[in-house]
Amino acid sequence: MNAHVGHNGWPALVLNADFRPLSYYPLSLWCWQDAIKAVFLDRVNIVANYEKAVRSPSFEMLLPSVVSLKRFVKPSSHPAFTRFNVFLRDRFSCQYCGADDDLTFDHLLPRSRGGQTTWSNVVAACSPCNLRKGSLTPQEARMFPTQMPFQPTVHHLHRNGRLFPPNYLHDSWLDYLYWDSELEP
Repeated sequence: MNAHVGHNGWPALVLNADFRPLSYYPLSLWCWQDAIKAVFLDRVNIVANYEKAVRSPSFEMLLPSVVSLKRFVKPSSHPAFTRFNVFLRDRFSCQYCGADDDLTFDHLLPRSRGGQTTWSNVVAACSPCNLRKGSLTPQEARMFPTQMPFQPTVHHLHRNGRLFPPNYLHDSWLDYLYWDSELEP
């Protein structure tokens, strides 16, 4: 599998100043153009390179495959409430039947009954389960989520993200990624 296929070719893994990825899912990657710009602006150190170079009449540079930020960026301790983060918290599976496609939000206490769109009231649900539950409460529908909703920490989302490695991992990235061998399910 080639990293350079398509318009996102030759991506650079972006590490924080402590050499940990800024995020695991989605994996913190920059296009090669952004990585080179950051090098010239002196914002990153090059940790590893591809064998591919970019050239101008007076200059040649290997494309960075791994860069680290020169200044540490403090990770947020409270992840943003987004559809993606809810799906990541719930491991991209319906909390009623376990399906992993056609995912939507389900409000445990339906919005039509005053339910809020918050971490503690929303779960990932496939469209068929969401339609079946409709505007009922879990008790009324006799549909109970396998995991009650909660506000995840960044650590929790990173841990879950490691369960879903990207389709492509360049060899130079592997020392900085920890894909799931020591993670609990």
